[in-house]
Amino acid sequence: MADEELVKKMVRAVLQSSKSGVSLSNLQVEYKDMTGELIPYKQLGYATLDTLLHSMPSVVKLDKGQSGEVVCHATTGNEMTHITKLAARQRTAKRTGRPQVVNCQMRVKPAAPLALNARPRTSLRQPDHRGRLGRGGGRGGGHGDPLPRTGSLRDSQPDGKGGRPHSTPPNTPTRRPSLPSERSDKRMTLPSRFQKEVHAHLSQNQQQSNAPSILNENTTPSKPRLPHSAPYSPKLVQSRLKEVLNKHSNGLWVSKLPQLYREHYKQDLPSEALKDLEHWTHICTVEKPCSTKPQELLLYPAKETSQFAPHSAATPPTHDKSPFHHKKPHTQRSSATSKSSTPASPRDLPPDVKQKLGELLLKYSSGLWAHALPKLYQDTYKCKLPEFVLDHLTLLSDICTIDYPMPDNPKRAILYAKVVEDENRNQSGLAGSETKDAVERSLSSQTVPPLVIPREEYPSVLVVEAGDTNNVILRYIGEGYSKAQEKLEDEMREFYGQDSNKVALTSPLTGQLTAVCAEEEEEILRAQVCEVMADKVKVYYVDHGFSEVISKSKLFELHEKFYRLPFQATKCKLAGLESFSQEQRVLKRFEFMATGKILLAEILERQEVPLVVLYDTSQDDDININAACMKALQDKSLESPLKVNSAYMNVNVTSVCSDGTIYCQVPSRGLTKLNEFLEKTENYLHSQVTSELLVSRPFCGKICLARYKGKWSRVEITNLHGSRVVDILFVDVGVQASIEVTELREIPPPTLRDLISTPAQALKCCLADLPVSVGSWTPDAVQWLRDTALHCSDCSLKIAKVDEHKRLAHVYLFTSKNFHDTSCSLNQQLANSNLWNHQKDVFLSSRGPSKSLNAPTNPATIQTSSLSTDGQDKAPHTPKRMSSPLGSQSAPPGSPPEQLALPPLLELPEIGQNLDVFVSVACHPGHFVLQPWHDMYKLVDLMGEMILHYNKMEEKPLKVVKNQVCAAKVENNWYRVLVKGVLTNGLVSVFQLDYGKHELVSCTQLRPLTQEFCQLPFQAITAQLAGVKPRQWSEEASIVFRNHVEKKPLVAQLESVQEASQPWDRKVVIFLVDTSQEERDIWLHDIMAELTDEMSNAA
Repeated sequence: MADEELVKKMVRAVLQSSKSGVSLSNLQVEYKDMTGELIPYKQLGYATLDTLLHSMPSVVKLDKGQSGEVVCHATTGNEMTHITKLAARQRTAKRTGRPQVVNCQMRVKPAAPLALNARPRTSLRQPDHRGRLGRGGGRGGGHGDPLPRTGSLRDSQPDGKGGRPHSTPPNTPTRRPSLPSERSDKRMTLPSRFQKEVHAHLSQNQQQSNAPSILNENTTPSKPRLPHSAPYSPKLVQSRLKEVLNKHSNGLWVSKLPQLYREHYKQDLPSEALKDLEHWTHICTVEKPCSTKPQELLLYPAKETSQFAPHSAATPPTHDKSPFHHKKPHTQRSSATSKSSTPASPRDLPPDVKQKLGELLLKYSSGLWAHALPKLYQDTYKCKLPEFVLDHLTLLSDICTIDYPMPDNPKRAILYAKVVEDENRNQSGLAGSETKDAVERSLSSQTVPPLVIPREEYPSVLVVEAGDTNNVILRYIGEGYSKAQEKLEDEMREFYGQDSNKVALTSPLTGQLTAVCAEEEEEILRAQVCEVMADKVKVYYVDHGFSEVISKSKLFELHEKFYRLPFQATKCKLAGLESFSQEQRVLKRFEFMATGKILLAEILERQEVPLVVLYDTSQDDDININAACMKALQDKSLESPLKVNSAYMNVNVTSVCSDGTIYCQVPSRGLTKLNEFLEKTENYLHSQVTSELLVSRPFCGKICLARYKGKWSRVEITNLHGSRVVDILFVDVGVQASIEVTELREIPPPTLRDLISTPAQALKCCLADLPVSVGSWTPDAVQWLRDTALHCSDCSLKIAKVDEHKRLAHVYLFTSKNFHDTSCSLNQQLANSNLWNHQKDVFLSSRGPSKSLNAPTNPATIQTSSLSTDGQDKAPHTPKRMSSPLGSQSAPPGSPPEQLALPPLLELPEIGQNLDVFVSVACHPGHFVLQPWHDMYKLVDLMGEMILHYNKMEEKPLKVVKNQVCAAKVENNWYRVLVKGVLTNGLVSVFQLDYGKHELVSCTQLRPLTQEFCQLPFQAITAQLAGVKPRQWSEEASIVFRNHVEKKPLVAQLESVQEASQPWDRKVVIFLVDTSQEERDIWLHDIMAELTDEMSNAA
């Protein structure tokens, strides 16, 4: 008998994936695609599917479409009900109505496939081998119970594995599997302990499930008492900790520290010491990996202080700026230099050079490519970097950590700054922390825990109001935040509903916390007294973010049990608007677009007042609120003119996109002003010798400067690829490119307001009266228009129609001043040509297979080197034809690319040995894909290089054949892929050789894989789980498996290897172990064995 609740969850999951709804006729098809079976309405006792759907008003809403067909829509679920209730309860001081709920079902911003902090990873803590061997492959006694830890469980890794902190890997939204707590009373085919996990997976948004349920709760119950023989002595513990860390210089897990301490000193580590670790920066360095658990921290010896790093640029250390040490690359570097013919290493660098290099490195906390140093140094300080520096990077070892992601190419090193530590500040911070602990021990009635910023990258927030953009008041949405507040206010209403609990606050004091009976509603809210008057008092509602003057009779003493939840109203700062934080036009635009709405917040800097970018994801196109507020400063009188039937001479065609869109500059007052402002900016940058204008924190929507044809031009960052490569749009010429972050500059203060207030001068156009629409141009037609228009110095255009919504002009384009006769236009020449005949199996379009937030709609086609070439006036779109990407034009169809040697085979450990892995794809226990954990940063660097390389290339159709290895562009990133099949509609089925995913891409998005990108072995390892019998895995079992392993770092123990002739056909059989929990290891084959046993017994 099918379970109706499970069917409801699956139907809801199907409907929520489609914003426009699913037709009744297609619902069964969509349901089967997700679950592998049809909706079992007859088994549930319903005669028809329509009858079943009508019985689920909480899941599905049935409407009639324009054609009369029944369309199914997802009904507001629990999460949307919660948000609607939250908005209804949100009070505003202005009493102007309820906040607008714009996106009850949040569309999550796609996670970037590149790690934002691409530093090398450390080895994961390894499991206890003896536990698994004692089980006989997981089927022995006590199976299914995760193994308790023993004394040998957390031994440190050998030095050869490195000791670097690991950060969130590519495509890694931090997620923990749902725990099987609330069991259903109704018996299902799926064992009860897994039911909630499956339901949560199907019904919840992945990002919403990331929020820890008790992250924001006060977790200060009675402290566990450990039997240490003497009172807590910080100095004694610090000295002992130094000794332990000296023996584990490559780092250790904080969860391992109590055991090591006990083994060395025969005493338990005081619990207070664990809380003080982060403040003992003169003793140790604490790194935070991707885990959400506070016990899962990495501990290293204290960082060395660099005397050359400038004190003025020093910033307090955070977990993503910590230097680390990697001995192996230095060994490789020394051997490489010893073999070269370079003369003996010079003596130390001059102190001024070293100080300047330290300043540059501090601006790029996520690392700086060594090859970018010479140009960056010269641009910043107007002098050349000594040539021997790149050949002797070890001279910089006291100001930076040097890493070599490509051992075969020592010059492709990455430099990470060492942060200066002020020991006096550390001591004062330590004293402050001890004082704070003492205060907490004596827990006064006024103590409220601080609000913890959500751990997910894009939390949902309710925007309350903004007096200025540096102090935006908001509230976080989700478990532990808005839901915890609702629960608390319900408890307060019940508590103060009893007269015996109402103790009037007769003598309120400024700063005192109180319970307030709301004026218009039967609500009891927490508030803080701001000002005391004769018979009234001004209070600030600490959970709602506004103030109000009320009668003193409304105040009650706040009971101590209502202090446990942090104040929910908090502040943030909008990135990019710091210099215009109090501009009325900005604040008015922000109030209209954001106030009272629920948005997504991208947290750029996690500090007391976090730096954020807000997004409205409720519409088809995501809206960057920060960028929209910045545009409110633009002077509309300087916009490019858009008048129907107007003609313009001396037009400069600046860009021709692959979909047929063109960008032009027409003579106007705005263009004249822009050129004046850019000339002032050029002169200022040329005269300044400072690193202050380097862009160290890029984000989508940021307006800054980059070189175009040798001169500084305005750009908007449209996408980020890791921490060192960005996509940009030259807003005044309509050209897109991918460049390194080091090539960006901040707009200098003298011209900041002028350049921000000047609208973009690139006029977006399309040619009128053509037989095809924009997006359906052939490569030949695009190339002809580029050859004809880009280098014409005497173009004219006439506007035929204007699409105000898209700000798109339909124009007639001429290469002469004869714009009166449309028969002489380029439009007419194109329409009469045979350039519209599509090549077989080729369809050229700038639209990718899926949409990415703020991603460019037209692929970059300019060569970034031309942007910074001094004195060269090179056209961004070169009309010169490229040679065949696969070799000779005469090569027969299907011939493989010439002179391409595949990367070396990925090395695997010996049978029975362990390998740290990241699971990138998990279908079921019989098929999943691994990536080596310790080499993941090399893959990030490789993809950054591929983006820079391939986004320079001109778009040219590529003849592809099955089993060909090439590069493919998928969602604005370039991947190494294997062609699995070529379809007749121009699409190609490819397999990502580093991530294990299958994709469909246009053949226009393929490029030949160059030998430069064949050094790193293909990183995807196809695997199946050992310890369980091969079978046809059910959807429920597959969901449980995916929740436990997908997008997570795990330890794999190799059981066997099935070799093959090609690296992508090789397969391994492994045991998977989750070692993230402090008290136990979780062997995945035990979980799956228990699941299958229970499902068999329940059948």
